Amino acid sequence: MVDAEDVRRVALALPHVMEIASDGFDFRVADKGFVWSYPERVPGRPRVIRLDIAVLFVGDEAEKQALLLGEPDVFFTAPGYDGLPLVLLRLAEIDLERLDELVTDAWRMRAPETLLSEREGAGK
Repeated sequence: MVDAEDVRRVALALPHVMEIASDGFDFRVADKGFVWSYPERVPGRPRVIRLDIAVLFVGDEAEKQALLLGEPDVFFTAPGYDGLPLVLLRLAEIDLERLDELVTDAWRMRAPETLLSEREGAGK
């Protein structure tokens, strides 16, 4: 089981990551978001920032569907995310190793090629 502070540690350990000021967490590389806290919207209620759920960039619809179908206890989606390469991740359902893998993959998909080459050159 991981939490928002684990997300913060994993994301900030990656090169050139910036945390954007928010009520939760919001991480970007080259001005592109790759993981942030879920802004839950329930009709008729104010938006609530959920620190126990992360929005994770996954690259494409095929990857999104594979995660949603393969691990429905871990990943889900919500109205407003249709057609977007994003999944919602229940942090309580994964361990730190899996979090590191998911966040690093999301970072790789959003980082410019020069950063990827730099990271690979450093042996990471």
